[in-house]
Amino acid sequence: MAKSQNVRLSAAPATVLAHLLAIAVATLVLVWLLKFQDGVALSSHNKQKIFNMHPLLMVIGFILVGGEAIMVYKTVPANRETQKTIHLILHLIALLLGILGIYAVFKFHHELQIANLYSLHSWLGITTISLFGLQWLLAFFSFVFPKSNCYSRASFLPWHILIGSVVFFLAICTAEAGLVERFLFLKLQRGQQALIMNFTGLLIFLFAVCVSFAVILPRGF
Repeated sequence: MAKSQNVRLSAAPATVLAHLLAIAVATLVLVWLLKFQDGVALSSHNKQKIFNMHPLLMVIGFILVGGEAIMVYKTVPANRETQKTIHLILHLIALLLGILGIYAVFKFHHELQIANLYSLHSWLGITTISLFGLQWLLAFFSFVFPKSNCYSRASFLPWHILIGSVVFFLAICTAEAGLVERFLFLKLQRGQQALIMNFTGLLIFLFAVCVSFAVILPRGF
């Protein structure tokens, strides 16, 4: 009688695929904004360029950098303290770029005298960035400075992971809602721009799935 063999899965394939998807998403976003949407700028007579900073920073800066921060413990071959530091710094970069991205869209609305926070996408966005900032502050004071005692850190860690996962997927939902909103605003049906936006949304979703598998599965070598 043949012995049964256990199939051992590791996070390595998921992390590799997540990195490839991140590159693909960043490329599609840049092509979309630079080729079809007049480019990007924080200050310009062409107000479309100001708005374009929003999807650029929220997708590449907030979601992709945030996803990389989540995978640090599986992708960076270093000791735990170094991984924790990189994790914290990447999340801080994602937070700052996300805040800048929200500033850009508020600036765009202000200069064109458009109302703010009128859509589901905007409500989700404000909720996401607020929870993300709160999560980062709690993690900083719990794990870095002044650093809680061992028992408190151990008790908070599962909640930190859970809340972080929820916020990450809330960011994904917000991005998808934003793409749909923009798609409808541009009144797209077919063509290259429509394909690029649809594939961007699909690849963002697949990126989130791969990040999840990278976290869940054991590191493996």
